Amino acid sequence: MSIASLPFHDGRSIPQLGYGVFKVEPDIAADVTAQALAAGYRHIDTAKAYDNEEGVGRAIAESGIAREDLFVTTKLWNDAHAFDDAIAACEASLERLGLDYLDLYLVHWAVPAQGRYVEAWKALIALQERGLVRSIGVSNFPRPQLEEIIEVTGVVPAIHQIELHPYFQQRDLRALHAEHGILTQGWGPLGQGKSDLLENEVVTSIAAAHGATPAQAVLAWHLAHGFVTIPKSVTSWRIVENLAAAELQLTAEEIAAIDGLDREDGRGGSDPATK
Repeated sequence: MSIASLPFHDGRSIPQLGYGVFKVEPDIAADVTAQALAAGYRHIDTAKAYDNEEGVGRAIAESGIAREDLFVTTKLWNDAHAFDDAIAACEASLERLGLDYLDLYLVHWAVPAQGRYVEAWKALIALQERGLVRSIGVSNFPRPQLEEIIEVTGVVPAIHQIELHPYFQQRDLRALHAEHGILTQGWGPLGQGKSDLLENEVVTSIAAAHGATPAQAVLAWHLAHGFVTIPKSVTSWRIVENLAAAELQLTAEEIAAIDGLDREDGRGGSDPATK
């Protein structure tokens, strides 16, 4: 199955549909990541905070897939925003993953109250200059902090990973991304903390019209909007099912119908402004 790639403003690109390992237990991370790679995923998204980088790295090493054919993301945790700590944290993640470089490194949360997100971003710029990281971005940054790191450093993140699903569409942030050429990446694409999304009548009717599952319909909506998305599952058939969403083409009317599901109370995860 061919998965489209989207261009970064830095000249590189990212597979639009990837496999996320958030909350995947360390002792099963290697097995499920191996299943994802065997199914055809080539984009794997992990983080230091997930405590499963070693398992992901083991699956990559045993996959037989050439390094240049893989796209690996991990993230800087909140306790390492100081410049030197961030450099060391990236080096430690590389060691756990068994890799010489990362395709993408993200500041996991801005943590505004901590006040070191600019310093963390400067460290990522230095890591990119050293060649340890190909592309750099951020995750869970409120608009003011995102604008500040760009203004202070002059370096625009290649991507911003945020909670994003039909109940929480983040249109204001997405407009800012478009203004700066930042790709939008969604975590919790199937409705983080909003378990009824896949039972919503709009979603289920669209899925039925295509002989697809509700999860596939929602993921197809993400792809149609040009978002990068990283669904997570530890169930073999769902891993395959999610990847097959890349073949589902929604109509303009169906996309608009799902657009209409946005809610003021749609956030399911933590608020980055107060994290």
